[in-house]
Amino acid sequence: MNVLFRTALTPSGTASNIINHKQGLFLLGSCFTEHISQKLASHKFTTSTNPFGIVYNPISMAQCLERLAAGNQPFSEAEVFENAGLWHSWDHHGHFSKPDKKETLKGMNAAYFKAVENLMTCDVLLLTLGTSDVFTLKETGKVVANNHKMPGALFVPRRLLVSEIVESTLKALEKVKAARGNSGLKVILTVSPVRHLRNGLIENQRSKAALILACEEICKRLEEASYFPAYELLLDDLRDYRFYAADMIHPSDVAVDYVWHFFSETYFSEETRRLNDQIGKMLAAAQHRPFHPDTAQHQAFAKAQLEAIQKLNQEFPGMDFSAEIAVFQKVLP
Repeated sequence: MNVLFRTALTPSGTASNIINHKQGLFLLGSCFTEHISQKLASHKFTTSTNPFGIVYNPISMAQCLERLAAGNQPFSEAEVFENAGLWHSWDHHGHFSKPDKKETLKGMNAAYFKAVENLMTCDVLLLTLGTSDVFTLKETGKVVANNHKMPGALFVPRRLLVSEIVESTLKALEKVKAARGNSGLKVILTVSPVRHLRNGLIENQRSKAALILACEEICKRLEEASYFPAYELLLDDLRDYRFYAADMIHPSDVAVDYVWHFFSETYFSEETRRLNDQIGKMLAAAQHRPFHPDTAQHQAFAKAQLEAIQKLNQEFPGMDFSAEIAVFQKVLP
């Protein structure tokens, strides 16, 4: 009898020192990428996330990487279009869309050039694949990152082949490596546990299956790549609707915390995990709202926290504790 009443995944120790606070991380992909990015950023890791906005399909992710690897391909007026009073790009999420064309391009290109710099200097690239179901423009055959609620008649929906996902991803990664001078870059692949139910449960599972098989093949062919089982953690390990948000599609906060813990056990050394615990306690202290902030006891507490931050900043100059410093300085005389 299984007294755990569940089938638990066990973190692999083979990659336990891939990520630390002195490295840069570049994250690209579906909205689950945003969850992991927020966890990393809150623990003071250096991150760059989704410079084109949330991207769900691997072809659009590959196009993004290739364009960034080129380094000199900002977006032009010919690449944006107007609909319902907003200017959009087929390569970008809707949060880049604005009523003014120039402002739209300004935001896209500012993000582009910043991301070029970050991609060229990062140590770890994390790619989260969301769906293999894509929309292609009838006129050009281009796979779009977002259809921006344009008429369905403009598109041909289809599912990517496993071979398409593998070849496009490997080609993009080779271009990134070449642009970086083949300097060391670790790649983490994962499949988002967020379900895409527009076409139904069966189609979602088939779509995810193509992504999982593609990740397996990429990891076989790319020595520096590893697979992180975010999809399996939610679907097979937790395996309960308690771990979904109210929409029954996205993971709940508890599930995200569980995946984050597994991620930490997989990719962080013991030293990095201890530092995360220390930072977590400091963040909790900054969020605490005392009943009597003017007491000598609380002022001593605030002073001790500032000294701890100063010590950390000496060892990790890039860590930004400005928000926490402001909180603790506020209560001092």
